[in-house]
Amino acid sequence: MKHINIDRKDKRTLRHKRITNNLKRFENDKARLVVSKSNNHLIAQIIDDQVGKTLVSSSSKQLKKHATIEVAKQIGADIAKKALAKKITAVVFDRGGSPYHGQIKALADSARENGLKF
Repeated sequence: MKHINIDRKDKRTLRHKRITNNLKRFENDKARLVVSKSNNHLIAQIIDDQVGKTLVSSSSKQLKKHATIEVAKQIGADIAKKALAKKITAVVFDRGGSPYHGQIKALADSARENGLKF
C-alpha cells in the first residue's frame, strides 16, 4: 500500500494500529504496557485486553511535572512497583506508535530495571 501525501498524525496512527494488532495477535495471554505521549505529559498503563480493564497506571500528571527523560524514569519505576504489587511480572510493551528513543526508551529501561519483564 502506497502512502503518498499522508501527514505525520496519520503515519503515527497507522504505525500504532500495526504495532497494537501484532501485539494482540501474538501475545494475547499477557497484559500490555501502553505508553501514551502528548506534548506535555507521559502516561503509562498496564491493560488486560481479555477483560478490557486498566490494571495499573502512572503518569506525569500524577507527579505534577512535565514529561522529561528524568520524569519518564520515575514513571517507569512507579509502574513497575505497582505492577509487582499486583503480581504482574511479564507484560508486552506497546509504545503507541512513538519511536523507541528518548522518553519512551527511558521509561522502558526503568521499568525493566525495577522488575518488569518484556
